[in-house]
Amino acid sequence: MKKIYFSVAVVLGLSAMATAQTSFPVEIDVTGFSANDWVPTEVVVPTSPLKTQVLFVGSVDEVQTLDANGNPNGSAPAKQWHDFIGFTEDSTGADYGWISVNHEMVIADDKIGDGGGMTVFKVTRDASNDTLIIVEQTLNDGREGKFFNVDFVNTVGETGMNCGGINSPNDGRIWTAEEWFRSNTASIYDGGNGVRDTADWTIDTDISGDFDGSTIRKYENFNWMVEIDPTQATAIRKQYNWGRMGFEGGTILPDNKTVFLGIDATPAGWFKFVADVAGDFTSGSLYAYKQDGTNHWIEINNTQLSNMLDVESIAFAQGATMFNRVEWVTLSENGKVYFTETGRDNPGGRWADEHAAGGTHAEHHTMRALQQNTHPDSADYADYYGRVMEFDPATDEMRVFVAGGPEYGASDVPLSQYPEKHLSNPDGLSILRVEGREFLMICEDLNGRSYGRMPAGISNSTCEMFLLDMSIHNPTVNDLMRVAMVPEGAEITGACSTPDGKTVLFNSQHPSTNNPYPYNNSLTVAITGWDEAVLAGDLDPLSIDEVDAQAAFTMYPNPATREVRFNKNVDVALYDITGKRMRVIRNSNYMDISDLDAGTYFVRTEEGDVQTLIIQ
Repeated sequence: MKKIYFSVAVVLGLSAMATAQTSFPVEIDVTGFSANDWVPTEVVVPTSPLKTQVLFVGSVDEVQTLDANGNPNGSAPAKQWHDFIGFTEDSTGADYGWISVNHEMVIADDKIGDGGGMTVFKVTRDASNDTLIIVEQTLNDGREGKFFNVDFVNTVGETGMNCGGINSPNDGRIWTAEEWFRSNTASIYDGGNGVRDTADWTIDTDISGDFDGSTIRKYENFNWMVEIDPTQATAIRKQYNWGRMGFEGGTILPDNKTVFLGIDATPAGWFKFVADVAGDFTSGSLYAYKQDGTNHWIEINNTQLSNMLDVESIAFAQGATMFNRVEWVTLSENGKVYFTETGRDNPGGRWADEHAAGGTHAEHHTMRALQQNTHPDSADYADYYGRVMEFDPATDEMRVFVAGGPEYGASDVPLSQYPEKHLSNPDGLSILRVEGREFLMICEDLNGRSYGRMPAGISNSTCEMFLLDMSIHNPTVNDLMRVAMVPEGAEITGACSTPDGKTVLFNSQHPSTNNPYPYNNSLTVAITGWDEAVLAGDLDPLSIDEVDAQAAFTMYPNPATREVRFNKNVDVALYDITGKRMRVIRNSNYMDISDLDAGTYFVRTEEGDVQTLIIQ
């Protein structure tokens, strides 16, 4: 069962649908309940140990910029569509560290640069409550302020659609990724709304090979992993030796040499780069994974620009294994690498050509297709929900760690039959390490609403973030703990924990502009107090023995956040202190109360059982 729930805004859609066709009275008499009319049980929801902050709001917070000569150029509203978040600890101890935020939105802007982008800012901890405080900085280039636009234009060239990235677990180094693959000039120019300078690009780099001095088409300078310096808000280099692909994520092993790379494409390969010298990624070897056979790695000559411009075709022609949209990648202390394979509804037409050219299907896709009495290349092969994969670098073995779902054969799943939890199209992925424990943080980015990804009749693709206890060897969706839900229209992404495990950061990306401020903008949220929640046992799911489903109606609080649980699936109504009905929940074993003010409320079942709910 889930035990943690947090909503950054009033939950939209589901609760509204649940209030229809109610049989509950609009008002109940609460004046005489203490005089033997009825004596409700009292349930107290204690104050949550979790503290929530909105740190950074797109189009509202001002970022400090540079002109084309690298001189301070005043401020401009930050870009929107926040995605990846990275954290780099301040080794001097002066403050806590730097937060780096990707912007997936591509726009033309003279001050903050054409294309995508990034914003960085520095934080310290409030000694009284551990929340984060954004601090003023003066950078080496003369910029002063709190938020800083990362300079790509004057350094390595523009980026586009900055989505995921790499946050090195070894030293906090940051790389930004660009998932939307660009194949021509028109795709970056976008009618003048994207990158306006489309002149050929001459590479200036210290990376080993024939890259330095080579001239390429401007669009070919996109879709490389790009390292930045968050302390100075500037780009360092494009990783031409990692290949040009629709990158989404990656991670680096403790040897500080081996990099695993996730590609958001169908087909997607599974790549690794091994540096010649620890910490120096300007020289090394690139490999593509082949699941079958004894030699699992295909080496690709990564000193030649021509190879790196066409690395995926080269890999698949040599039998590299094909996946269905590999997204974020993270490393556990158990030594294994985890990545999200977000899925695509019917991938057959996307990878059939690469299969014919020599690419091989991942074993779990071959097995799924057999279970569906079809072939991965067939138009009727379905992969609606995606999954989280586990890869062991010591053995090169791979398995499905937790599959999305539950799976449904029907396109429409009624709300009355909808499960308590459903994992759909996992995307963002990171690990929360706190008080000696590890939890996988999984963010959804729904590809659609059919086949149970949302209940029938719900028009919003509600995206949620879950925690998964990494001590569970063979987890299922039932082991997930829901921790966040973003407002209407938004994707939840960027999950990142601070090194001490006290704070989890995430983004709400491209929400509906109809949401109330600030939830009508992309924003970065910090939730602090996870160490207290773990020590209190609030991240330990209840065992089945702790709940008597056959007993009369009872409810109990989640001690960490605003949620009450019921001992069975019921229809209930919530009333305020005056007895006025506020909402109706149908066929559920929990009620989200994250939007309620502190005070006294009443919960009534259809049978008339009433309990008092006190929110502190």
